[in-house]
Amino acid sequence: MKLLKFEHHGQRHAGVLTSAGVVPVPEINARFGLRIPNCVLAIIQNASHLEIPNTGDIGEALPLDQVRPVLPYGVPPKIWCIGLNYKSHAEDIDAVQPEEPGSFMKPASCMFEPGGQIVLPPEHVSNDVDAEGELGVVIGKTCRFVPREDVPDVIFGYTTTLDLTALDVLRKNPRYLTRAKSIDTFFSFGPVIVTRDEVDDVESLEVITEHSGAAGGICSRDFVRNMRHRPYELVRFHSDFMTLHPGDLISTGCPKGARIKPGDSVAARIEGVGRLMATVRAHSA
Repeated sequence: MKLLKFEHHGQRHAGVLTSAGVVPVPEINARFGLRIPNCVLAIIQNASHLEIPNTGDIGEALPLDQVRPVLPYGVPPKIWCIGLNYKSHAEDIDAVQPEEPGSFMKPASCMFEPGGQIVLPPEHVSNDVDAEGELGVVIGKTCRFVPREDVPDVIFGYTTTLDLTALDVLRKNPRYLTRAKSIDTFFSFGPVIVTRDEVDDVESLEVITEHSGAAGGICSRDFVRNMRHRPYELVRFHSDFMTLHPGDLISTGCPKGARIKPGDSVAARIEGVGRLMATVRAHSA
Protein backbone atom coordinates (compact mmCIF):
# COMPACT_ATOMS: atom_id res chain seq x y z
CA MET A 1 0.00 0.00 0.00
CA LYS A 2 1.14 3.52 -0.79
CA LEU A 3 -0.04 6.20 1.62
CA LEU A 4 0.07 9.96 1.25
CA LYS A 5 -1.52 13.16 2.42
CA PHE A 6 -2.86 15.53 -0.19
CA GLU A 7 -4.81 18.74 -0.75
CA HIS A 8 -7.87 18.84 -3.00
CA HIS A 9 -10.25 21.80 -3.33
CA GLY A 10 -8.81 23.39 -0.20
CA GLN A 11 -9.18 20.29 1.98
CA ARG A 12 -6.48 17.90 3.14
CA HIS A 13 -6.96 14.17 3.42
CA ALA A 14 -4.99 10.97 3.84
CA GLY A 15 -5.22 8.74 0.82
CA VAL A 16 -4.06 5.58 -0.89
CA LEU A 17 -2.16 5.88 -4.16
CA THR A 18 -3.32 3.42 -6.82
CA SER A 19 -2.68 3.04 -10.54
CA ALA A 20 -5.84 5.08 -11.14
CA GLY A 21 -4.91 7.99 -8.87
CA VAL A 22 -5.46 8.83 -5.20
CA VAL A 23 -8.36 7.38 -3.22
CA PRO A 24 -9.20 9.57 -0.18
CA VAL A 25 -9.55 7.77 3.13
CA PRO A 26 -13.08 9.20 3.65
CA GLU A 27 -14.06 7.54 0.35
CA ILE A 28 -12.65 4.20 1.53
CA ASN A 29 -14.50 4.54 4.85
CA ALA A 30 -17.78 5.33 3.11
CA ARG A 31 -17.47 2.41 0.69
CA PHE A 32 -16.50 -0.23 3.24
CA GLY A 33 -18.09 1.10 6.42
CA LEU A 34 -14.69 1.58 8.09
CA ARG A 35 -13.26 4.13 10.51
CA ILE A 36 -9.75 4.57 9.21
CA PRO A 37 -8.23 7.81 10.58
CA ASN A 38 -8.04 10.58 8.01
CA CYS A 39 -4.43 11.18 9.10
CA VAL A 40 -1.31 9.36 7.91
CA LEU A 41 0.43 9.49 11.29
CA ALA A 42 -2.66 8.11 13.04
CA ILE A 43 -2.82 5.29 10.48
CA ILE A 44 0.80 4.40 11.26
CA GLN A 45 0.16 4.57 15.00
CA ASN A 46 -2.88 2.30 14.74
CA ALA A 47 -1.72 0.04 11.91
CA SER A 48 -1.69 -3.12 14.03
CA HIS A 49 -5.50 -3.12 14.31
CA LEU A 50 -6.50 -1.39 11.08
CA GLU A 51 -7.57 -3.30 8.01
CA ILE A 52 -7.29 -1.09 4.95
CA PRO A 53 -8.57 -2.74 1.78
CA ASN A 54 -5.68 -3.19 -0.61
CA THR A 55 -7.43 -3.96 -3.87
CA GLY A 56 -7.81 -2.19 -7.19
CA ASP A 57 -11.40 -1.21 -6.34
CA ILE A 58 -11.20 0.63 -3.04
CA GLY A 59 -13.13 3.69 -4.16
CA GLU A 60 -13.32 6.59 -6.57
CA ALA A 61 -9.79 7.76 -7.39
CA LEU A 62 -8.84 11.39 -7.93
CA PRO A 63 -6.48 11.94 -10.88
CA LEU A 64 -2.98 12.87 -9.77
CA ASP A 65 -3.10 16.17 -11.64
CA GLN A 66 -6.05 17.25 -9.49
CA VAL A 67 -4.33 16.84 -6.12
CA ARG A 68 -1.36 18.45 -4.42
CA PRO A 69 0.72 16.08 -2.28
CA VAL A 70 1.89 17.55 1.03
CA LEU A 71 4.01 16.31 3.93
CA PRO A 72 2.63 12.99 5.17
CA TYR A 73 2.73 14.56 8.65
CA GLY A 74 4.38 17.76 9.75
CA VAL A 75 5.87 16.83 13.11
CA PRO A 76 7.48 13.37 13.19
CA PRO A 77 8.10 12.15 16.75
CA LYS A 78 11.81 11.91 15.91
CA ILE A 79 13.93 12.56 12.82
CA TRP A 80 17.20 10.61 12.82
CA CYS A 81 19.62 11.08 9.94
CA ILE A 82 22.77 9.12 9.18
CA GLY A 83 25.92 10.83 7.94
CA LEU A 84 28.63 9.37 5.71
CA ASN A 85 26.85 6.05 5.28
CA TYR A 86 28.16 5.66 1.72
CA LYS A 87 31.86 5.68 0.95
CA SER A 88 31.31 8.02 -2.01
CA HIS A 89 29.76 10.66 0.24
CA ALA A 90 32.66 10.54 2.68
CA GLU A 91 35.09 10.94 -0.21
CA ASP A 92 33.10 13.85 -1.65
CA ILE A 93 33.52 15.96 1.49
CA ASP A 94 36.94 14.55 2.43
CA ALA A 95 35.74 12.83 5.59
CA VAL A 96 36.29 9.45 7.22
CA GLN A 97 33.38 7.03 7.60
CA PRO A 98 32.64 6.35 11.28
CA GLU A 99 32.81 2.83 12.67
CA GLU A 100 29.34 3.23 14.20
CA PRO A 101 26.40 5.02 12.55
CA GLY A 102 27.13 8.75 12.35
CA SER A 103 23.66 9.71 13.49
CA PHE A 104 22.20 13.08 14.35
CA MET A 105 18.72 14.49 14.89
CA LYS A 106 16.88 17.26 13.07
CA PRO A 107 14.05 19.52 14.29
CA ALA A 108 10.63 19.57 12.66
CA SER A 109 11.13 23.31 12.06
CA CYS A 110 13.45 22.51 9.14
CA MET A 111 10.73 20.76 7.10
CA PHE A 112 9.41 21.88 3.72
CA GLU A 113 6.57 20.51 1.61
CA PRO A 114 7.22 17.97 -1.15
CA GLY A 115 7.48 19.81 -4.44
CA GLY A 116 8.15 23.00 -2.51
CA GLN A 117 11.08 25.33 -2.20
CA ILE A 118 14.41 25.01 -0.49
CA VAL A 119 15.27 28.52 0.69
CA LEU A 120 19.02 28.97 0.87
CA PRO A 121 20.18 30.82 3.98
CA PRO A 122 21.75 34.30 3.75
CA GLU A 123 25.39 34.13 2.72
CA HIS A 124 26.61 35.26 6.14
CA VAL A 125 25.03 32.07 7.51
CA SER A 126 26.14 29.72 4.73
CA ASN A 127 27.05 29.85 1.05
CA ASP A 128 27.86 26.18 0.47
CA VAL A 129 24.79 23.94 0.74
CA ASP A 130 24.23 20.46 -0.59
CA ALA A 131 21.03 18.43 -0.98
CA GLU A 132 21.05 14.70 -0.41
CA GLY A 133 18.45 12.22 -1.69
CA GLU A 134 17.98 9.36 0.75
CA LEU A 135 15.90 6.35 1.71
CA GLY A 136 13.78 6.94 4.79
CA VAL A 137 12.67 4.18 7.17
CA VAL A 138 9.33 4.78 8.93
CA ILE A 139 8.95 3.10 12.32
CA GLY A 140 5.61 1.38 12.89
CA LYS A 141 5.68 0.19 16.51
CA THR A 142 6.83 1.43 19.89
CA CYS A 143 9.97 -0.58 20.58
CA ARG A 144 13.27 -0.77 22.47
CA PHE A 145 16.24 -3.17 22.28
CA VAL A 146 14.95 -4.76 19.08
CA PRO A 147 16.75 -8.01 18.14
CA ARG A 148 18.05 -8.06 14.57
CA GLU A 149 15.61 -10.80 13.55
CA ASP A 150 12.61 -8.76 14.81
CA VAL A 151 13.49 -5.50 13.04
CA PRO A 152 11.16 -6.06 10.04
CA ASP A 153 8.20 -6.32 12.41
CA VAL A 154 8.75 -2.79 13.77
CA ILE A 155 9.12 -1.10 10.37
CA PHE A 156 5.94 0.39 8.92
CA GLY A 157 7.42 1.27 5.55
CA TYR A 158 9.78 3.38 3.47
CA THR A 159 9.83 6.82 1.90
CA THR A 160 12.13 9.23 0.08
CA THR A 161 13.83 12.07 1.94
CA LEU A 162 15.84 15.17 1.12
CA ASP A 163 18.43 16.09 3.75
CA LEU A 164 20.40 19.33 3.37
CA THR A 165 23.69 20.45 4.88
CA ALA A 166 25.45 23.78 5.24
CA LEU A 167 28.87 22.35 4.40
CA ASP A 168 30.84 25.48 5.25
CA VAL A 169 29.28 25.55 8.73
CA LEU A 170 30.20 21.90 9.20
CA ARG A 171 33.78 22.48 8.03
CA LYS A 172 34.33 24.98 10.83
CA ASN A 173 33.88 22.27 13.42
CA PRO A 174 32.31 18.78 13.30
CA ARG A 175 30.54 19.63 16.54
CA TYR A 176 28.42 22.06 14.53
CA LEU A 177 26.71 19.17 12.68
CA THR A 178 23.27 19.70 14.19
CA ARG A 179 23.42 23.43 13.46
CA ALA A 180 24.59 22.78 9.88
CA LYS A 181 21.66 20.42 9.33
CA SER A 182 18.82 22.31 11.03
CA ILE A 183 18.35 25.49 8.99
CA ASP A 184 14.79 26.13 7.82
CA THR A 185 13.82 24.11 4.70
CA PHE A 186 16.68 21.65 5.23
CA PHE A 187 14.53 18.49 5.32
CA SER A 188 11.52 16.88 3.67
CA PHE A 189 10.07 13.43 3.23
CA GLY A 190 7.36 11.73 1.20
CA PRO A 191 5.16 12.46 -0.50
CA VAL A 192 4.46 8.70 -0.52
CA ILE A 193 5.08 6.19 2.27
CA VAL A 194 5.24 2.65 0.93
CA THR A 195 4.36 -0.09 3.39
CA ARG A 196 7.05 -2.67 4.11
CA ASP A 197 5.22 -5.49 2.30
CA GLU A 198 5.58 -3.56 -0.99
CA VAL A 199 9.39 -3.79 -0.86
CA ASP A 200 10.67 -7.33 -1.38
CA ASP A 201 14.33 -6.54 -0.68
CA VAL A 202 15.19 -3.15 0.75
CA GLU A 203 18.92 -3.70 0.13
CA SER A 204 18.32 -3.99 -3.63
CA LEU A 205 16.86 -0.47 -3.86
CA GLU A 206 18.87 2.16 -5.72
CA VAL A 207 19.00 5.62 -4.16
CA ILE A 208 19.33 8.46 -6.67
CA THR A 209 19.89 12.18 -6.21
CA GLU A 210 18.73 14.15 -9.24
CA HIS A 211 20.10 17.64 -9.85
CA SER A 212 19.36 20.03 -12.68
CA GLY A 213 23.01 21.08 -12.72
CA ALA A 214 24.42 17.56 -13.13
CA ALA A 215 25.26 15.80 -16.38
CA GLY A 216 22.22 13.81 -17.42
CA GLY A 217 20.35 15.22 -14.44
CA ILE A 218 21.84 12.63 -12.04
CA CYS A 219 24.19 13.76 -9.28
CA SER A 220 24.68 10.38 -7.59
CA ARG A 221 23.28 6.88 -7.37
CA ASP A 222 24.10 3.79 -5.35
CA PHE A 223 22.42 0.70 -3.91
CA VAL A 224 21.30 0.30 -0.32
CA ARG A 225 23.41 -2.87 -0.06
CA ASN A 226 26.52 -0.64 -0.32
CA MET A 227 25.72 1.31 2.84
CA ARG A 228 28.21 1.02 5.68
CA HIS A 229 25.25 0.52 8.05
CA ARG A 230 22.14 -0.90 6.36
CA PRO A 231 18.53 -0.06 7.31
CA TYR A 232 17.78 -3.02 9.58
CA GLU A 233 21.01 -2.45 11.50
CA LEU A 234 20.19 1.26 11.87
CA VAL A 235 16.84 0.43 13.45
CA ARG A 236 18.38 -2.17 15.77
CA PHE A 237 21.24 0.14 16.76
CA HIS A 238 19.13 3.18 17.58
CA SER A 239 16.57 1.12 19.52
CA ASP A 240 19.36 0.30 21.98
CA PHE A 241 19.67 3.97 22.89
CA MET A 242 16.07 5.13 23.02
CA THR A 243 12.49 4.02 22.57
CA LEU A 244 11.37 4.28 18.98
CA HIS A 245 7.80 5.33 18.27
CA PRO A 246 5.38 4.96 15.34
CA GLY A 247 6.10 7.69 12.82
CA ASP A 248 9.76 8.11 13.74
CA LEU A 249 11.96 8.57 10.67
CA ILE A 250 15.45 7.28 10.04
CA SER A 251 16.94 8.88 6.93
CA THR A 252 19.67 6.45 5.96
CA GLY A 253 22.24 8.56 4.10
CA CYS A 254 23.16 9.70 0.60
CA PRO A 255 25.77 8.43 -1.88
CA LYS A 256 26.78 12.03 -2.68
CA GLY A 257 25.13 15.39 -2.18
CA ALA A 258 24.32 17.93 -4.91
CA ARG A 259 25.76 21.42 -4.40
CA ILE A 260 22.77 23.68 -5.03
CA LYS A 261 22.23 27.30 -6.00
CA PRO A 262 19.17 29.50 -6.68
CA GLY A 263 17.19 28.34 -9.70
CA ASP A 264 18.20 24.68 -9.36
CA SER A 265 15.88 21.75 -8.94
CA VAL A 266 16.77 18.64 -6.98
CA ALA A 267 15.05 15.35 -6.21
CA ALA A 268 15.39 12.08 -4.34
CA ARG A 269 14.24 9.12 -6.44
CA ILE A 270 13.96 5.47 -5.48
CA GLU A 271 12.17 3.15 -7.89
CA GLY A 272 9.38 1.35 -6.07
CA VAL A 273 9.32 3.92 -3.28
CA GLY A 274 8.85 7.36 -4.81
CA ARG A 275 10.27 10.66 -5.94
CA LEU A 276 10.60 13.81 -3.80
CA MET A 277 11.34 17.01 -5.69
CA ALA A 278 12.17 20.60 -4.71
CA THR A 279 13.23 23.84 -6.33
CA VAL A 280 15.85 26.16 -4.88
CA ARG A 281 15.68 29.90 -4.28
CA ALA A 282 17.71 32.51 -2.49
CA HIS A 283 16.77 33.88 0.90
CA SER A 284 14.93 37.18 0.87
CA ALA A 285 14.86 39.48 3.87
